[in-house]
Amino acid sequence: MGGGQSTRPRGNAYQRCTNLRTSAQDGILAADATPDGCKTCGMNFPPATQFPPLILDDIKGAQKMLSGVSRVTAMEGSRHLTELVGAPVQFKCENLQRTGSFKLRGAYVRIAGLSPVERAAGVVAASAGNHAQGVALASALLGVRSTVFMPVGAPLPKVAATREYGARVRLHGQVVDETLAAAQEYAQETGAVFIHPFDHPDIIAGQGTVGLEILEQCPEVRTIVVGIGGGGLAAGIAVAVKAVRPDVRIVGVQAAGAAAYPPSLAAGRPVSIGSLQTMADGMKVGRPGDVPFPLVRDLVDEVRTVSEDELSSALLLCLERAKMVVEPAGASPVAALLSDPKSFRGPVVALLSGGNVDPLLMQRILTRGMSAAGRYLSLRLRLTDRPGALATMLGVLSVADANVLDVSHVRTDPHLGLTEAEVELHLETKGPEHCEEVAAALRDAGYLVLN
Repeated sequence: MGGGQSTRPRGNAYQRCTNLRTSAQDGILAADATPDGCKTCGMNFPPATQFPPLILDDIKGAQKMLSGVSRVTAMEGSRHLTELVGAPVQFKCENLQRTGSFKLRGAYVRIAGLSPVERAAGVVAASAGNHAQGVALASALLGVRSTVFMPVGAPLPKVAATREYGARVRLHGQVVDETLAAAQEYAQETGAVFIHPFDHPDIIAGQGTVGLEILEQCPEVRTIVVGIGGGGLAAGIAVAVKAVRPDVRIVGVQAAGAAAYPPSLAAGRPVSIGSLQTMADGMKVGRPGDVPFPLVRDLVDEVRTVSEDELSSALLLCLERAKMVVEPAGASPVAALLSDPKSFRGPVVALLSGGNVDPLLMQRILTRGMSAAGRYLSLRLRLTDRPGALATMLGVLSVADANVLDVSHVRTDPHLGLTEAEVELHLETKGPEHCEEVAAALRDAGYLVLN
């Protein structure tokens, strides 16, 4: 990667095939993709073995390229997690990176490595999230024209941010599959270089600079916990860290509803998974990348999964205790620490990989996190429809010390008797035991609690 331009074979076959489908937020090849090419059109893409093995020098070269471009993000200690784990826990705050995630690092290194002819042709990407913003800013900094395809339903703040960073945004498709196909067709028609979010060595080298910073900022680290989507970030960190400190344990984390790595590791090759159900859009990837997969397989010590409730609880902890806005994928290492804190050898560094989250989604996630912690209780109950009945029921809640956030009163449901009403309550509570006490108090007062 010397001289600011990579000597690796580029292999832009991805950009020429418009038949490939995706199951991912940021354009991962899925059902029609195999390690040898596209089953629909028969096109061959360069297998990972055609690229020279990624080594520490590549990542050090990327670090030099990123000097003055990306931030050396802060490390912040977490007292709460330190107490749970029984050893120091620090956050590596890539949610405070330019564009709000680590994606700028890899995008910049990849685009900076293009030839003059490739730069003149411009770049194109497909994303509804962090990759879009990383490509947009990297291109602007390098003076390269960028076009980013985003789904029609992409969150407006992310669309606006991508435009403000300098990309030409095209809204196309209701799902990311359609968006990716449009971006690939555009690349084929215009000759623009398709910038994959994780399946290229230059992307992985850029992301690996996070690992070098962790070693510099926390030389005593013994465990690094990192979220995994396609695998570029985890692979880059693993290459950097294991080359210098092979004793450091690297733990990858995936959302249970989008965990493509466990079956792929079991099969010994990248495999596609079906339905993807998770709030963590940043790791909603249906198939591991061909380039990062062998690096994750060989260098990442363990891959764990976390539930949606664990992700919600992690976001709540980041906001309340660390005063950090973190997106669900970025909070996955925290979720893993919360789920089994004593299994981690400290000192631990948990990577908060991004902080780009839609405010409305954040509101729903926090409500779910509070519910999982027993601090938010939703109840439906029936009562006699007569004057003063609601006030009497609220008096029971007052005695039980439950704070009423919202009350919904229904009288017209056909399943209700003529003298009945149904009430839906949203309550602030103090923990799981208090939730049980509140429900028991209502039952003891003669109310029919329906959930």
